[in-house]
Amino acid sequence: MAGGSSDHVVLFPYMSKGHTIPLLQFGRLLLRHGRSRDKPITVTVFTTPKNEPFVSKSLSDTPDANIISLPFPENIPGIPPGVESTDKLPSMSLFVPFTRATKLLQPFFEHSLLNLPRVSFIVSDGFLWWISDSASKFDIPRLAFYGMNCYSGAVSISVRLNELFSQPQPVEPVAVPDFPWIRVRKSDLDPVFTDPSPSGPLFELVMEQIKSTSTSQGVITNTFYELEPVFVDYRQRMGGPKAWCVGPFCLSEPPMKPDNDHTGDKPAWIRWLDRSLEEGRPVLYVAFGTQAEISDDQFKEIALGLEHSEVNFLWVTRRDMGEVEEGLEERVRGMVVREWVDQREILRHDSVRGFLSHCGWNSALETICAAVPVIAWPMMAEQPLNAKMLVEELKIGVRVETEDGSVKGFVGREELSKKVKELMEGEKGRMAREKVKEYAEMAKKSMEEGSGSSWKNLDLLLHELCGCS
Repeated sequence: MAGGSSDHVVLFPYMSKGHTIPLLQFGRLLLRHGRSRDKPITVTVFTTPKNEPFVSKSLSDTPDANIISLPFPENIPGIPPGVESTDKLPSMSLFVPFTRATKLLQPFFEHSLLNLPRVSFIVSDGFLWWISDSASKFDIPRLAFYGMNCYSGAVSISVRLNELFSQPQPVEPVAVPDFPWIRVRKSDLDPVFTDPSPSGPLFELVMEQIKSTSTSQGVITNTFYELEPVFVDYRQRMGGPKAWCVGPFCLSEPPMKPDNDHTGDKPAWIRWLDRSLEEGRPVLYVAFGTQAEISDDQFKEIALGLEHSEVNFLWVTRRDMGEVEEGLEERVRGMVVREWVDQREILRHDSVRGFLSHCGWNSALETICAAVPVIAWPMMAEQPLNAKMLVEELKIGVRVETEDGSVKGFVGREELSKKVKELMEGEKGRMAREKVKEYAEMAKKSMEEGSGSSWKNLDLLLHELCGCS
């Protein structure tokens, strides 16, 4: 590999926007650090052709970021032609074959490494387990990124080590041995952590990812120490690769430009939020990410619950509501958006007073940094633990309860309406709003140049892997 005068970091995000966005934000953070020191940092991002436009647009104002597109494999059994990201999959049941197929990118990735300037280290998504082998071949340090907090990891590890669900358990929550104030249900965790004898394609893939991570030089963690000190310390005590808390990454992006004086240049939903603010109408932002699979019946019930709450809402969904939508916006002064939106811009709008969210970690951090309390409705993966953290640990919101107590259970309109009113109009909402303001300030301080805990952690990481100070 050719030499270079700057430190050079390679980023390889998993092909899912929820994984790609924070790693691109981390790239911005690296570039910002580079500008603050004598030796600059350059960043190369690997992606695939159909993901490249999104990556390019996200980094269009960062000339020190290079993008390399690798050909995504074709003719994958079960995967429709042209699908290169999980949000385009017909069902998340195809997650395993889709993820397995990424290994076919390995020879193209390694060929590209041969022609790059010297690489200081690689940060790749933990789902791309095979990159650890490539890094080893080229003697390049590799760090994994999973886009999770330390709370969910610590609770999952404690449950597994203590075999908390080794025997059939009732649906009632039980105390976590290492954190006795936390009570979890079996359905709150992935079966990998609760099944005494896990097996199958998903388990095999997860084990390969865990093994790959165990050989890495660390794990990049999108959180800040002050948010979850007990759980960060627990993760470090358990040994293994160090968790480097260097977030929130969303604060690495430049401040939003002032609103254009010409209102016609603003997106329609921002103009609607502006009018809501002028008229003194607090708004509930509603979004469940790109991966949530919601049944037709549940979808209708959400609409009816929002209508019954009589709260003004901005609902972002790519789904066609059909007859559900007819007259809905007029009846409740709501707005439905089916386009890709700048979620941070929405959350930071002064009219937005609450967020009905699936509790993906990116959304959780964005709502914390925007000082907006949450109505937690987890639907998959580690989201139930994220919801517990936000509601029970941080006390910055309320949680929607399903009818049968399970994560994937049905939520009735009465329950949803009740929790919406509780957050937007009740005492719990007021207290959550005050609490989240405190964490928003902590987040901002953690990223302050030279003095913030996350800034200092990244300094230490760069010193360890690049020898720079």
